[in-house]
Amino acid sequence: MTKDINKLVRDNIPNLITNEGRCPQFRQLSDSEYKSALVDKLQEEVKEYVESQNLEELADIMEVVYAILDAEGLKMQDLELVRQNKAKTNGRFEKRYFLESITSIIE
Repeated sequence: MTKDINKLVRDNIPNLITNEGRCPQFRQLSDSEYKSALVDKLQEEVKEYVESQNLEELADIMEVVYAILDAEGLKMQDLELVRQNKAKTNGRFEKRYFLESITSIIE
């Protein structure tokens, strides 16, 4: 019996599957396929985190972020600089503001 998976997996997964006595069928993605698969993987991991709020799922999100940065030729420091600049401009989330509506003053 063959089960279709069709998703990006971590590097050791094919070996782990083989060690379980099963036969994985996989291929290496092109650069463009890889970048697209990373976006799909990020969505998958965010969904899993939202559902479970598990620290391991949050770690999986970070692993995908690292992979995206690497695929784009960037480093975590690049992302951190952008994060810091946005925090200076727009603030953080420390005050826990929840914007309910905006009323226009000039009509």
